[in-house]
Amino acid sequence: MSERGMLSRLAESLFWIGRYIERADDTARIVDSYVHRMVEDPFNDESATCRSLFSILGIDVESERLRTVETLQTIVYDVENPNSIAGALNGAYENARRSRDYISSEMWVALNTTRNELPQREATARGFGPATYLQYVRERTSLLAGLTDATLSHDDGWRFLVLGRNLERIDMTSRLLRGRVVSDENAPDWMAFLRASGATEAFMRNTREINDANGVAAFLMLDRLFPRSVLYSLNLADECLVEIQPASQRISAGDAARQALARARGTLEFIDPRQLIDQLPELLEMLETTCFRITDAVTDRYFRREDAVAWHIEEGL
Repeated sequence: MSERGMLSRLAESLFWIGRYIERADDTARIVDSYVHRMVEDPFNDESATCRSLFSILGIDVESERLRTVETLQTIVYDVENPNSIAGALNGAYENARRSRDYISSEMWVALNTTRNELPQREATARGFGPATYLQYVRERTSLLAGLTDATLSHDDGWRFLVLGRNLERIDMTSRLLRGRVVSDENAPDWMAFLRASGATEAFMRNTREINDANGVAAFLMLDRLFPRSVLYSLNLADECLVEIQPASQRISAGDAARQALARARGTLEFIDPRQLIDQLPELLEMLETTCFRITDAVTDRYFRREDAVAWHIEEGL
């Protein structure tokens, strides 16, 4: 980070733009995998599959009997829910409004167009199914990610955005894999998990053992070259944290975010890939906890601002 630094509220907005756009993209991928599962298997337990999907996305539900229509309303179309696709894109838009002077005009136009187009896409999806809506979201979030890297200077603002993107990617990849742990019976097959991560071609170039559960999990968790793997995202997030530090800070001052990240990365670096599937539940829980800790640490260090001092007029003056 330069000595001049940047406004904390701007850094926070950029951080959350990265997280919200990635959340919309990953949620669309996960939902698409589960919708295909329900369509392809007529004997699939609809309520159990919907409950598994809610569990992966961290949404509590009270209803005992769940249907696909209500599930899609909550996790896809509900603009008031920040964990839904529409809600995440709306959150990205609101943060973009607050950082309008920093982001490029191309980013702003693309995000604004995406947000304005969603109601029409939703109306079409309600009549013909969610596939076209989910595809549109994946295409637009990919466009936004590309514009972010191609039209912004790779300075501290870009690093905060990329840091948010990669933390969200770690969290969502962990949630995606947890689908096999929470409800193996109602989860899609491993090939669907590769599709949901955009990893099918990359995995097939590495190996053709698509029925090897341990191999698929190891690829999504430990591959050093695939940009959506957990280890790759951890490494990139650490690079951002290193560069964001003030230039004059030659010795780390107990950076809680980097400490939490280093522990997670060290665990993955030295794990035996052949035994990964047996340790997957504990690893996924650790990664989700790590994302929370890093977010809290980054917020405390860079975003949290002191409350304004209130002036009190003494009586008798």
